[in-house]
Amino acid sequence: MRTAVDKETGVAVLTLDRPERHNAIDLATAAELAAAWRGFRFDDTVRAVVVTGAGEKAFCTGIDRGAEVPQPNSPYTIDDPLIAIGPKANDLWKPVIAAVNGMACGGAFYLLGEAEFVVADERATFFDPHTTYGMVSAYETIHMAQRMPFGEVARMALMGTAERVSARRAYETGLVSELTPPGEVLAAAKRAAETIASYPTEAVQGTVRAVWSAKEAARAQALAHAPHLIALGNLPPERQAELFAARRGSAGSTGGASFRTR
Repeated sequence: MRTAVDKETGVAVLTLDRPERHNAIDLATAAELAAAWRGFRFDDTVRAVVVTGAGEKAFCTGIDRGAEVPQPNSPYTIDDPLIAIGPKANDLWKPVIAAVNGMACGGAFYLLGEAEFVVADERATFFDPHTTYGMVSAYETIHMAQRMPFGEVARMALMGTAERVSARRAYETGLVSELTPPGEVLAAAKRAAETIASYPTEAVQGTVRAVWSAKEAARAQALAHAPHLIALGNLPPERQAELFAARRGSAGSTGGASFRTR
């Protein structure tokens, strides 16, 4: 992960920098993200943040399949390594803008779901592979349900890897607030962040908090159900691995998908 802070504009750019892994998040990156958000709370030179992914192929593809996540021997708890990768999970109320390039899928929605708004390259795509591999999409769908119509969230989650949502369709349904020509997404996100950062930060942070309070109770209640749904509905890890390997051997882990532009 890379972090750059422009003290003149007050904008920090946080970049997931694992392009060879499609910016998938391993345990070390998850810890770095949490630490970065918490660090921004105490850095008065940072008044707005842009989060993006390195390279052109992916913003983020969620948890790295190679990450080993030990689980407690209890049917009542699960350890989710991505649960604290977002700004709101770390009590950061400075505005965060997501600049999406390439694929954004699965665990990427933890980040998109806790950003104030999303700017996307017109070539970006969004999809949720969980059901394809025998996993419950719980946290991801809850995050997206705050931004997209119910039917759009349900369709994206249930269709799995069979269908990708284009940037245009994501814009039409409210997930994305601005589309940019190829290669211009980071610049566009930074321009918006610089404008916001130029305003009095107390008023900005208060507005961020007010916006989130509108849905906070329902969101918190839904997230409380997520671990139980995952514990009940997920296939055993070895069976998930079989499905993943089988698909990778045929169409590829993210291949074979149709695109829905409208």
